[in-house]
Amino acid sequence: MAARLAIAAVALALCASIAPSKAAEEPAPATTQELVQLETDRHDRMTVPVTIGEHGPYDFLIDTGSERTVLSRKIATAMGLAISGNAVIVGVAGSIPVEVVDLDELTFGRRTYYGINAPLLEDEHIGADGIVGLDSLQQQRVVFDFAKNHMYVDESAKRTSLKGFAIVVQARRRSGQLIMTNASVDGVPTDIVIDTGSDGSIGNLALQKALSRSRNPKTTSLYSVTGQIVSADLGFARMVDIDGMRLHNTVLAYADAPAFHRLGLVKRPALLMGMTQLRMFRRVAIDFAARRVLFDVPINIAGLNNGGRPF
Repeated sequence: MAARLAIAAVALALCASIAPSKAAEEPAPATTQELVQLETDRHDRMTVPVTIGEHGPYDFLIDTGSERTVLSRKIATAMGLAISGNAVIVGVAGSIPVEVVDLDELTFGRRTYYGINAPLLEDEHIGADGIVGLDSLQQQRVVFDFAKNHMYVDESAKRTSLKGFAIVVQARRRSGQLIMTNASVDGVPTDIVIDTGSDGSIGNLALQKALSRSRNPKTTSLYSVTGQIVSADLGFARMVDIDGMRLHNTVLAYADAPAFHRLGLVKRPALLMGMTQLRMFRRVAIDFAARRVLFDVPINIAGLNNGGRPF
């Protein structure tokens, strides 16, 4: 098994408080909402068509674990973009200095963003032409509809109601990142970050130690968008609980990834939840401005606790 984590510049961690909520009502048609057709790459991650000015469309990953929108060096060279600065990119396997270009205009769906400073990475490491990061998703509500393979984007301020989300997690935000703290892995309190740029889920060493897993586990390799590789121990969680919602039989990789250090998630058990687990849900919605994550839970896939909340 090989895992790939697509984190560009990881933001600082935030503390989150999570509270249950009733399912929302059926949405009325709204002109502010738009639909973007999703594709999947070879790692089962989500990509969307993106245009840069008059160029494109290009295939960009949607990565909620990336603070910055990233462009592949191959596309930047083909467009003749001039280097405008430098940055440091922190990924799952390490950090590297990179060059930055200015994107005057970037569009996906009907939304256009202006004045983006995009770090450059190699396309063979990204696995796509670029990454749509949190800097392009703030103040938006993004709904990943895995059943229909669509992504809906709506301005959070419009507060379009959403039907069928039985689990609503309220959180605080820092530097764009949302961390769910009312969660546990096999009974161990754990901070969980949703990372749509990773195909698998990765735990930190504090989680591995707390679970007292085998000292001689099987190992795997995690491939970062920086081109670096880090070794990881493979593990297995019988139950991941998020505010009473339970996922069973989850494969985890454990690593002392620099991303955890950047997020401030080293001493407390933490988990980056990737696409394998997210695709167990019908839909997952991330409302960045409202600081909440919503889950549409399918029957016989994820269970609820004895509180009896419907799903």
